[in-house]
Amino acid sequence: MAAKEIRLDAGDDATAAARRAAEVLDNDGLVIFPTETVYGVAARVTPAALTKLREVKGRSADQAFTVHLGDKETASEFVPRISGRARRLIRKAWPGPLTLILPEPHPEAAPIARRLDPNMLDAVYYNGAVGLRCPDERFALAMLRAAGGPVVASSANHAGESPPTTLEAAVKSLGDSVDLAVGTGPTRYNKPSTIVRISGRQLEVVREGVLDAGTVQRMAVLRLLFVCTGNTCRSPMAAALARKFLAERLGCSMEQLSDHGVLVSSAGTAGGGGGAAEFAIEVMLERGIDLHDHVSTLLTADQVRQADHCFTMTAAHRDAVNSLEPGSADRVALLLHDRDVEDPIGGTAQDYEQCAEILEQGLRARLEEIEP
Repeated sequence: MAAKEIRLDAGDDATAAARRAAEVLDNDGLVIFPTETVYGVAARVTPAALTKLREVKGRSADQAFTVHLGDKETASEFVPRISGRARRLIRKAWPGPLTLILPEPHPEAAPIARRLDPNMLDAVYYNGAVGLRCPDERFALAMLRAAGGPVVASSANHAGESPPTTLEAAVKSLGDSVDLAVGTGPTRYNKPSTIVRISGRQLEVVREGVLDAGTVQRMAVLRLLFVCTGNTCRSPMAAALARKFLAERLGCSMEQLSDHGVLVSSAGTAGGGGGAAEFAIEVMLERGIDLHDHVSTLLTADQVRQADHCFTMTAAHRDAVNSLEPGSADRVALLLHDRDVEDPIGGTAQDYEQCAEILEQGLRARLEEIEP
């Protein structure tokens, strides 16, 4: 029997269709649905629904499907301890055409296990890992949010066929095997998602799709930004010390940090031109760090957008950064949790030494919170 079809145009409200699809899923049915990459076939994580999905896809019982999420924040329900690299990819690429395979050696302890039939864990986790995807398609997200529990999906085609990028192709392949098919026109990218496996600091591009390997690697880089006023003393000293501490943690030289996926920079809300202050150079040389080549930089909105963490010297700097780029406020914070780092400009060598010691203390605390 052919599946019931719902077709949505660009301006149509997807709410009613999403609720209808969620009802089908919650009653152990299968739904063909669009993503930004290809059309998929979805099922709730229940014994009856997964049996149907395995029959349709020709999958054995020991093969897991990719979990599709309606909100990227729910990834932690499946993997409570997400690595730094994975968190950066989730922030920068989701919703979007990226599938992440993340390690979870103890799925029975994950929050989602409390909402699943214990026998269903193997349908979600495979060999100590889980595949997660948060599609960037309005109907898909609405359907996944409306569903009463976890949803898995695969491309809407039989084995050996090309993944469909139109509703017509998906229905031609699986239309007689599903309960509902929803279309929103041709998919945006006309190719599959990129699949990336992450284990600790190791990143493997399993399959290139919409995103190429170079783009994924750049997204995974840890970018730290330090901000003061003129970018001649406090922020360049903080950035240099951060490089030193991170290099020690990673067992590499400061020059090799970029090879380890770490970039540290500094800027000033009124910076631009000139070098580091003389006493800043002196106190850093005593710590084995050379600031002679530093050039003061004026802070830009693009620098803030790219930063995973932006640490400011004062509350006034924090406010200036948030005014420049309001969308990044959740990643902007004082270097010291509860007070400003006073400006040593115009002071003595001892003033700069005290500033450097304060920066060291603040950095050690802040860097403990960050996983490269």
